[in-house]
Amino acid sequence: MSLKKNIFANYLGHGWTALMGIAFAPVYIKYLGMEAYGLIGVFIMLQAWLALLDMGMTPTLNREMARYTAGAHTDKSIRDLLRSLEVICFAIAILIGVGVWLLSTWLGANWLRSGKLPVETVAEAISIMGFVVALRFVESLYHGAIAGLQKQVLLNVAVSGLATLRWAGAVIVLVWISPTIKAFFLWQCSASVVTVTVFVFAVYRRLPPSEHSAKFSLFQLRSVWRFASGMMATTLLALLLTQIDKVILSRLLTLEMFGYYMLAWTVAGALYQITSPITQAYYPRFTELVTRGDTSALISAYHQGAQLISAFVAPAAFMMMFFGKNLLVLWTGNAGLSDNVAPLLVLLALGAMLNDLTHIPYMLILAYGWTGFSVWMNIVAVAVVVPAILWVTPRYGAIGAAWIWVALNVGYVIIGMHFIHRRLLPGEKWRWYGTDLGLPLSAAVLIVWVFWYLQPEVVSMPSKLLYLIAAGLITIGVAAFAAPGLRKSIIRQIHIYRAVSK
Repeated sequence: MSLKKNIFANYLGHGWTALMGIAFAPVYIKYLGMEAYGLIGVFIMLQAWLALLDMGMTPTLNREMARYTAGAHTDKSIRDLLRSLEVICFAIAILIGVGVWLLSTWLGANWLRSGKLPVETVAEAISIMGFVVALRFVESLYHGAIAGLQKQVLLNVAVSGLATLRWAGAVIVLVWISPTIKAFFLWQCSASVVTVTVFVFAVYRRLPPSEHSAKFSLFQLRSVWRFASGMMATTLLALLLTQIDKVILSRLLTLEMFGYYMLAWTVAGALYQITSPITQAYYPRFTELVTRGDTSALISAYHQGAQLISAFVAPAAFMMMFFGKNLLVLWTGNAGLSDNVAPLLVLLALGAMLNDLTHIPYMLILAYGWTGFSVWMNIVAVAVVVPAILWVTPRYGAIGAAWIWVALNVGYVIIGMHFIHRRLLPGEKWRWYGTDLGLPLSAAVLIVWVFWYLQPEVVSMPSKLLYLIAAGLITIGVAAFAAPGLRKSIIRQIHIYRAVSK
């Protein structure tokens, strides 16, 4: 029941957060312009790259908090570990803020290709975003701690409210106070200060009191260094694979064209908001079951989680691929902008869907602490993909980079998942490919294609919106029913409802 409650809470929280992050993008573009929105894209990219400096602290703390709930830590040891990671995290955050501030003028003048925006304005925005990124870096540590404690209802209530403050508040600032990129980032900075304060309070309220004050402990750091170092290497390689296209494009494209690319990424990134609530709930559960050695329950939870991701992500991804332009026009009200973004969205959504499908197996790797596999798999991928991006992007631009993203994730699904199942869950690979992925994906693409083929030629905007909503909901229902584990749960819930209603 706790797992279901956590998944439901995560969906509400992540869904609301995703809505806040996406819904107001047209407003930002309207008041700031496409070039300034390109700077918001740079902010997103910078935040992703500086996650490398996390050094595996957040996933490590998440894992250790989950192990604490399973009895693997004492109250004192978990508090000492938290304090040790806090000291490191705050020190790195200060370096991030100061470092970006020192580089802001050079980046504004020599890296980014601004047109209408003065270089001074770009540099000032970069200096402020550096401090925002530093604060969000600290946020992630406490976010991981709360998730590991499996207090995910609390976490999502806080995340939803703070996301509203961050993104809806930015609209108020732009519309009624100052329609400038400087004002946008100053508001983001203020929202992050509030968020860090709330998260710190939430973590320490949920840890039981201890007779001893928490202290920096090299012993506790040494106890987790192997897992943390593996996560750091994995993060570095994953960043190279997922962010190198944006780094190259931010240099080669104008800020305006880079803004189009990042807008497509923002929409496709909504798919991760669908997956994250599931993985956030299942990762601590996997860790708990691995710690207890309950393989039977682990296999059951593994397939259940994989089918949930397939049934929810595939319908959304196929809707983006088939109806991308329609969705963009409804969202932005700008047909010209949609023409530039839609072709990119098709490829980025496909790559994101394939990537999402590997997240449950990846949570299994983390639960077992087998980070070495991810490191070697990503080393091979980097050796192939990075040269490919460097060759393709100058010749084919953003579309070429998007195709490389698709090819990378095809490799993960076909090759990487084979080795994960062979070592951790032998005998479960074909069930994962055929039942967990094959059935829901086949059902989803068939239903979306039917709706695409039958869509009326000329309809009003409200009618088009209702048609797309109906298509999405029906596709989710069919995909869920096509997954055997979910179908059993649905039928069981129907029987329970009938029995209660009688």
